[in-house]
Amino acid sequence: MKILNIYRSEPDDTTKKLVEIVTRDRDADSFDLNVDAPDYSALVDKIFDADQTICWW
Repeated sequence: MKILNIYRSEPDDTTKKLVEIVTRDRDADSFDLNVDAPDYSALVDKIFDADQTICWW
């Protein structure tokens, strides 16, 4: 199972720990929305490539 983690803001220590737990022994990818110009086309491709998507605020 491939999991995509989308970050709305810079992840804090709690978020990092939760991501580590959720993605343990699984294929994982990430996408940062907290950059100046997010590549939304790449985000759509990653969403369709993933089996599960988690948005972190």
